[in-house]
Amino acid sequence: MSLAQNLKPHLPYLRRYARALTGSQKSGDAFVKATLEAIIADPEPVPDDNDVRVHLYRVFASIWESAHVRVSDDPDQNNAQNRLNAIPPISRQVLLLTALEGFSVSEVAKIADVGENSINDLLDDAIAEIDKEIRSDVLIIEDEALISMELQQIVSGLGHRVCGTATTHKGALEAVTNAKPSLVLADIQLADGSSGIDAVKDILEQISVPVIFITAFPERLLTGERPEPTFLITKPFQPNAIRAAISQALFFSTAKQDA
Repeated sequence: MSLAQNLKPHLPYLRRYARALTGSQKSGDAFVKATLEAIIADPEPVPDDNDVRVHLYRVFASIWESAHVRVSDDPDQNNAQNRLNAIPPISRQVLLLTALEGFSVSEVAKIADVGENSINDLLDDAIAEIDKEIRSDVLIIEDEALISMELQQIVSGLGHRVCGTATTHKGALEAVTNAKPSLVLADIQLADGSSGIDAVKDILEQISVPVIFITAFPERLLTGERPEPTFLITKPFQPNAIRAAISQALFFSTAKQDA
């Protein structure tokens, strides 16, 4: 199998990770591009087996560290610079690699180039910073009742308030009118066949708010070829993935407000 064939299945998920880590599609995709360029320039170390995903993320991590979270003139990233420095980059990486990307402790140790015994301490550091975040109002747009309930429990468990729920495009717009959320969690496909993406687009015309999309087909929204979500969760999801995404979305939203 060729190098390109080995890497292709993992690229959408590397884009997801990169966007969540940097806080924007532009910055995240720039890091992914730099990663691929580095691998193409020196393809020999790329393993031709199941470790290729770990290797891909490890090359990315090396570039992220060497660039000190700056690869472009993206104003979103630059505005967040002081806020980024509040959390050690390695702690943020470990949180996202475990919670969002589902790597094991041993795999994260290889990617981040740290000892396995350090992983739990790094996670504790990141979680401690999450606990300091400003409590926010969250709108949930989800047509499956059980998933909506689970999201409400996760949001409340983090200390945030669910200011509204909706199952349709129309319901989402009505919810925003009744309560201005600080964060939106949105499914892609809604109850009446309407689009969560369209609902969010209309919401963003009224207010500026970070959005986390939830979908069973993330690769469709992680091509890097058009304007796409910065924060994206895969169904079925793990509660810790939602927690990590909420933390990152609010982290960068607060950074923009403080800038």
